[in-house]
Amino acid sequence: MIEALLPGAATSEVFGPDDSAALYPEEAAVVARAVDRRREEFATVRACARRALAALGMPPVPVLPGVRNVPRWPAGVVGSMTHCEGYRAAALARDTDLAMIGIDAEPDLPLPGGVLESIALPGELAWVRAGGAVPRFSRDRLLFSAKEAVYKTWYPLLGTELDFEDADIAFQQDGAAARPQGTFSARILRPRRAPDGRLVERFTGRWLADRGLVVTAIGFPAALGAAEPETRAGTVGYQGP
Repeated sequence: MIEALLPGAATSEVFGPDDSAALYPEEAAVVARAVDRRREEFATVRACARRALAALGMPPVPVLPGVRNVPRWPAGVVGSMTHCEGYRAAALARDTDLAMIGIDAEPDLPLPGGVLESIALPGELAWVRAGGAVPRFSRDRLLFSAKEAVYKTWYPLLGTELDFEDADIAFQQDGAAARPQGTFSARILRPRRAPDGRLVERFTGRWLADRGLVVTAIGFPAALGAAEPETRAGTVGYQGP
């Protein structure tokens, strides 16, 4: 799934636990007191990350959480990881190709009561409700996933917080596709300059609903003036792998 959303990146995914996944000692220390499920997710998504590193021609290394749990990648690499019930994935690229990546996967199920109203701007809320009583996919969950992908792209790139209401997201759907998929655009309402001097005020990404999941991905281009690929914000920060 994820490779279809980020064709220029090295990706790896697993639908469920990976019994062959192993942790480096320093990784195991991070989850030493965690419940079994958390340790399994932590190990499996890192196995995905190491396969993606191998696809880039790089050796396996520990992938430790940094500030706000943002993964600490080897020099010259950018990437993102995600996991949810029944799915773990990683997407990586060299920083000469992409300045940052953000991916997120969620179960294709409605959000718990009250969550949508806490994350959605008026236009986003109208789009969710326009899906009708029985939509083909959970529009509210897709919106949540896209905002998470925005945060996972924004925070490592800019190093500042971004709240849910700071990203205004619009979705487009490919009507000819056999499964629900398309693109989205995230307008940043508090733009900021990236280290290379660019004013970061918009991300574009791709989304897909399949196999009981909704998955979103953003690949932000590396070079100033480069064409952007087709392609949670939350003050609590990224709560990822």
